Amino acid sequence: MKRIGVTGHRDIPDELRAHVRASMYAAFLSHDGSLEALSSLAAGADQLFADIALACGAELTAVIPSSDYEEGFADAAELARYRCLRKRATREVRMAFAHSTDEAYYAAGAYIADHCDRLLAVWDGRPARGLGGTGDIVHYARALGKPVTVIWRAGVERR
Repeated sequence: MKRIGVTGHRDIPDELRAHVRASMYAAFLSHDGSLEALSSLAAGADQLFADIALACGAELTAVIPSSDYEEGFADAAELARYRCLRKRATREVRMAFAHSTDEAYYAAGAYIADHCDRLLAVWDGRPARGLGGTGDIVHYARALGKPVTVIWRAGVERR
């Protein structure tokens, strides 16, 4: 079974959404055989990835950074979507953190990078805004020698 992981920004600019969606679909549809998708199910890139993975028939593994992870969702819609995706996951991996800290996010991202065959990164190429951010996980995966596919377009700025 091939494993595809994701790391990415929570805020995807509107002008980039169609490109991100198409690139994610292409990544899943380019593989023959069974697939496992690893995601922390955060708002933005992670949830979009999980939706597409499930639509393409992949098994979803939810990688939960901490016991209080649900408290970090910005609004009720994001939380509801997280809960729905989590229920549809085939497997769940929980990091051993009580609280959602930068270290917990880094551990979850590192777990995804450690256990995937390919990492999709919805990343603007800039440094992470905190430990465990997209830039950190991309650098970690590359240091492991994992193939990383960056999904972004030049000239698009993240909020």
